[in-house]
Amino acid sequence: MTEQLAELWQTAFGDSPEFIRVFFDTAYAPERCQYLTVEGRLAAALYWLDAWCGGEKLAYIYAVATHPDFRGRGLCRRLMDRTHSLLASQGYAGTLLCPAGEGLRRMYAGMGYRDCGGISEFSCAAGEPVPLRRIGPEEYARLRRELLPENGVIQEGENLRYLAAYASLYAGEDFLLAAVEEEKRLLGLELLGNRNAAPGILGALGYPEGTFRVPGKQPFAMFRPLVPGAKTPDYFGLAFD
Repeated sequence: MTEQLAELWQTAFGDSPEFIRVFFDTAYAPERCQYLTVEGRLAAALYWLDAWCGGEKLAYIYAVATHPDFRGRGLCRRLMDRTHSLLASQGYAGTLLCPAGEGLRRMYAGMGYRDCGGISEFSCAAGEPVPLRRIGPEEYARLRRELLPENGVIQEGENLRYLAAYASLYAGEDFLLAAVEEEKRLLGLELLGNRNAAPGILGALGYPEGTFRVPGKQPFAMFRPLVPGAKTPDYFGLAFD
């Protein structure tokens, strides 16, 4: 089944086989996957990773894909509805996702999702280098809990194993960074703590310029409660691009 799932992923998103393999090697679990078949063919699939906020268990729904041959038949909504019901029965308080565009944002709004966990994104040039060091996912998880904004979503376990397989994790005196290279620039997928350290980070890593995501008010993630009274997170900024 994993080969069929990987093939659907590549058809739907165009990601490289190497990137897809990273997910299946680090974060995939059959119990955190739902799919639909039509006439014996895999037609749609999605995955989730466990997360927490305010003591409540949440599911970060990821890589929702419908094969081009089966689009326009309502399969995505059917799959999402089934997944919401399953997660609620398993004790999840809500679900999170990060739409890749305004069209998808409107589609998910129609399924009961609302904006949450905003970010701010800025670009800058390199400055005087600041001290920083490479760290692993376990240390990143520990430090992240200390720097996470109030009512922010905790992502650990398979989340950070997956992240660390394709991104670099760094810690400085007063900041935490997950970053990848994008067209010879540094893309900070998440910068927590001192955002003013960004120019110095670029200087230390040898990039002339880069872009960083930090907590802010720009719509980014979306949240859907699965139980009455589930609290909407104030920060969810670590998405797996």
